[in-house]
Amino acid sequence: MAEEKTTVENTPRTNFIREIVDEHLQTNRYGGKVVTRFPPEPNGYLHIGHAKSICLNFGIARDYNGKCNLRFDDTNPTKEEQEYVDSILEDVRWLGFQWDGLYYASDYFEQLYEFALRLIKKGKAFVCDLTADQIREYRGTPTEPGTESPYRNRSVDENLDLFTRMRAGEFLDGARTLRAKIDMTSPNFNMRDPVMYRILRATHHRTGDVWCIYPTYDWAHGQSDSIEGITNSVCTLEFEIHRPLYDWFLDELGIHHPQQTEFARLNLSYTMMSKRRLLQLVEEGLVNSWNDPRMPSISGFRRRGYTPESIRSFADRIGVSKREYIQDVTVLEDCLREDLNARAPRVMAVLRPLKIVIENYPDGQAEELEAVNNPEDTAAGVRKVPFSKVLYIEQDDFREAPPKKYFRLSPGSEVRLRYAYIIKCVGVVKDEKTGEVIELRCTYDPETRSGSAQSSRKVKSTIHWVSATHALNAEVRLYDRLFTVEEPGGEDWKQLINPHSLEVVKSCKVEPSLANANVQDRFQFERLGYFCVDDDSKPGALVFNRAVTLRDTWAKIEKK
Repeated sequence: MAEEKTTVENTPRTNFIREIVDEHLQTNRYGGKVVTRFPPEPNGYLHIGHAKSICLNFGIARDYNGKCNLRFDDTNPTKEEQEYVDSILEDVRWLGFQWDGLYYASDYFEQLYEFALRLIKKGKAFVCDLTADQIREYRGTPTEPGTESPYRNRSVDENLDLFTRMRAGEFLDGARTLRAKIDMTSPNFNMRDPVMYRILRATHHRTGDVWCIYPTYDWAHGQSDSIEGITNSVCTLEFEIHRPLYDWFLDELGIHHPQQTEFARLNLSYTMMSKRRLLQLVEEGLVNSWNDPRMPSISGFRRRGYTPESIRSFADRIGVSKREYIQDVTVLEDCLREDLNARAPRVMAVLRPLKIVIENYPDGQAEELEAVNNPEDTAAGVRKVPFSKVLYIEQDDFREAPPKKYFRLSPGSEVRLRYAYIIKCVGVVKDEKTGEVIELRCTYDPETRSGSAQSSRKVKSTIHWVSATHALNAEVRLYDRLFTVEEPGGEDWKQLINPHSLEVVKSCKVEPSLANANVQDRFQFERLGYFCVDDDSKPGALVFNRAVTLRDTWAKIEKK
């Protein structure tokens, strides 16, 4: 028996994080509460890896009748912008989730400062005058212990005075830091007296110039979780080595202590996930914008034509693990195909038109043929498609000298036109200068109209078409993978960009039912793939993005 496919609408797959939540509920560790959070830094647009974390954290809260907060980790004012905040809010909503609380780490700047004073008074934090380079030098190596700062044993009163003056802006940027006093011999570098605050005069996107000292991520993160009453702080594996510090701060302060648990982040084949390098792609004009449909950003996937349901299904299908691996991008593409196959309307479009004249069809006549909107959804009904003497078909659907097993149109051969008639190619018109085929002369069999009682004759191929008189002009953008290798990386990673990741086809012809298509509407162009109306589209100037092909053509190329 085939294994039942699990989707976001069905009972979620169990995983080690959910098992931890189950244990907490059984032992009443957090009083029966389940509170998670998604804490992005607003220094860029979210990508598909963040989508996995969003689905995980919001999904746990949903399935356990708990709460999930959206909290911006805005502790680095030099890299954060309101533009990124706005995009993150839009992305989370678009994925289908609603936060229970919207917070910012900057909401807690005063409380974090008070917590820092508490550690100073306990003798667990000190003001250090070493430069950033000196701190790195004193930290030691993986095989050698670090060296204690000469300022480590300042008195509590001196540390309180200096830290208060740091906040007041009496010292230059970088002149002093506040560091936790832990263990310079620890094998874990994060425990070797980590920095908690640095002096940084930069305008914050929310607090302006009120603060000139800013908390580090390690200092702000755990305490923010505690303030919000988070029960399960779910992070990616790179934060596993930070967990002892997370626990140390909370234990020393004696405040609510969430449990941090780590899972493997998403690594997707043919995809770059580094936020820094994605920013380079945008800033250096290697892509058009953060929402370029070739980008792995959530906004890029949205513009390309992906649905929130397909991304949620993908996150559920790949599951949660503790082991890093490269996830094949075809799994994501299949999730989109399955979703759109079930609900995307079918239409006919010709990307590279070849003109056909049906010689025995009456001049000036046009008829409306009945076409199925979606064979997977009977409730989608039917539409009328105009048919006339002059049509367009795909150039690839004709071969003057057909190879073996080519069953589409060629001189003397017959094909069925989708929803219409069987036609036969009886002549070819070529350009006098280039010799290129520019027009086909055909005849049709009026007794073979699809759906009629007389239509019993069979041919080996059916092709799509549009009526030349009624067709609309459109631009179609054909997107492929942005990188040519499965794991793009290294110093020469830009050399791995696929030069054929975008092909713009401007002379496309589409059926007239698309005249009123709106931005983000998705369709299956029969025999071609799934397409989405692009943001640039306007009435009378339609623009479509190919979201995904009907089949994995890339895999076929690789096998050759």
